[in-house]
Order: sequence, then C-alpha cells, then structure tokens
Amino acid sequence: MAKAGSAGTGSAGADSVRVDGAYDCITKTPMGDQASVFTIVTSGDGFQGTNASPLGSLEVKEGKVDGNRLSWRMETSFPMPMNFKCEGLLNGDLLTASIDAGTFGIITMSGKRRG
Repeated sequence: MAKAGSAGTGSAGADSVRVDGAYDCITKTPMGDQASVFTIVTSGDGFQGTNASPLGSLEVKEGKVDGNRLSWRMETSFPMPMNFKCEGLLNGDLLTASIDAGTFGIITMSGKRRG
C-alpha cells in the first residue's frame, strides 16, 4: 500500500502516512446518516477511488494527497445533479472529511479503514 510522504507518492514531508484502503464511512446528510465504503488508491500525489453506498457509487475526481490531507471531487445525478468538493484528514486508520454539497451546505463524513 502506498504511503503519503514516502517515495512514489510525490508528497513531500518527513512523516509517512498510510493512505490506501477501504474506509467504512458515515456521511451526515440532510436525508439522515448514509453508510458507504470510501476506497482510496494512490498514484504519486494523486488518488482514485469510489464512495459506494446502497444509493449508488460516486467516482473520485481530481483526488490529491498532501501528507495526511486529501482533497477530491465527486459528482452525482441522483436525486439531482450535484458537484461535491471534499477535503479530508487521515489520523491513523481514521478519516474525517467535510463535503461542500452546494445548496445543502457543508456535510461531514467520517470513517475507519478496514482491516
């Protein structure tokens, strides 16, 4: 698994942070708590992945890694077209993120890496 801040990730910094993995997450939305699995696969200082829930799967776009900080976008057309801007922090196996959901405001996502 890649580590942010290590060779091959393109992220500067002395501290090595393990980023890759599948995180069991809860997102606090206006429609209530939504469970999902957020998957991160790093490549250099970027990452790809998905946020998969019973409502569907959103693809990570423009994923960036900077040490223990992540940023990315996701788009959906259900229940209406929306573009989400996301920022997250990793602390060991824990992920906390804020998601700008446009007219719905800022929502939060938190999760724990599997295994």
